[in-house]
Amino acid sequence: MTTGTGDITSFTTGVPLGDFSIRRFRIDIPEAALDDLRRRVLATRWPDPQTVPDSSQGVKLARMRALADYWGRSYDWRKIERRLNALPQFITQIDGLDIHFIHVRSKHANALPMVITHGWPGSVLEMLKTIGPLTDPTAHGGRAEDAFHVVIPSIPGYGFSGKPRELGWGPERVGRAWDVLMKRLGYARYVSQGGDHGSVISDAMARLHIEGLVGIHVNMPPTVPPELVKPINAGDPPPPGLSDEERTAFVTLSKFFGRNAAYGALMVTRPQTIGYALCDSPAALAAFMYEKIAEWTDSGGEPERVLTRDEILDDITLYWLTDTGASASRFYWENNNNNFSSAHQRTTEITIPVAVTVFPAEIYRAPRSWTERAYPSLAYFNEVDKGGHFAAWEQPELFAREMRAAFRKLR
Repeated sequence: MTTGTGDITSFTTGVPLGDFSIRRFRIDIPEAALDDLRRRVLATRWPDPQTVPDSSQGVKLARMRALADYWGRSYDWRKIERRLNALPQFITQIDGLDIHFIHVRSKHANALPMVITHGWPGSVLEMLKTIGPLTDPTAHGGRAEDAFHVVIPSIPGYGFSGKPRELGWGPERVGRAWDVLMKRLGYARYVSQGGDHGSVISDAMARLHIEGLVGIHVNMPPTVPPELVKPINAGDPPPPGLSDEERTAFVTLSKFFGRNAAYGALMVTRPQTIGYALCDSPAALAAFMYEKIAEWTDSGGEPERVLTRDEILDDITLYWLTDTGASASRFYWENNNNNFSSAHQRTTEITIPVAVTVFPAEIYRAPRSWTERAYPSLAYFNEVDKGGHFAAWEQPELFAREMRAAFRKLR
């Protein structure tokens, strides 16, 4: 099925593109690649220990060595490979690039189609535990009329999607590609959800006024008022006149940009340079990703409290086996306004209904006052009591309940 000009020509060049087929996809990683990974992990040359008692200099050496020992000796990639292969996975070419996606249709009539987009250092694996609650709500405490058809694509340069070989694959182009994907699947009316990069892409789709997109939900909304961007980035004290909630958000973001945002600065400015380490050393890749998983989960810095060790290594191993450390980083280069400012994301241009859920351990907790200012069409806002940056991964049942509530009026 082909619909829309995106199926016929390139978004950027107007050159005709011809393959609109949707092909079944199956993962079959060669055993030699897994052997090579284990060899590299166990041959890691480790740095000397940190000189502080906490994690302020980065992931502690003892923790990384323990993780690597399990990764190299006991971890089994084939378990997640079998789990993914049990799902309907597909590849389709859009704008000259192969796009990998999972597509699970609900058995319930009148289910609402939803495209869900991951972020970094995540992947489609973040969403696997939400598929059941979203597509089959009656088995998870919901109602049949709350069901969704779920489409979970891999961002270009991530996972099993193709790697862009040219500039231009930023949020807007990805958003247009997602629209082509949804319409190619036969969904003329649908909603979009995302956190991290997924929130930026969902915002971009709404800002483009895509026909058939009737609402978005984001769980990392860019809501910082324009006048606060400079003082936050400078580490200035909070200005007078902020509410307690706004002051907390200001201080949290100021600390984040002062001490914890170097990973993003590297990928925004030097994705190729950091890519040499991420694509050559599994220990470097694991440390780079594990640090943020630890910081951004609702776990007090111990991510294994909310995710299993295997779940964390599944995600890291996916990046390694697909050799996407550098290509994933380049999305930051393409999206160099990937920050928390409503002005940079131009959210006030959005006119369709917007839903926001604030999870307590998100990088910052967006105040309702900022959110209402950033999104004039805000239709749903809720603060929940558990979960972090990887909301769907950490709290799949709660995440699904939020999707049902957020989009109920759009059915």
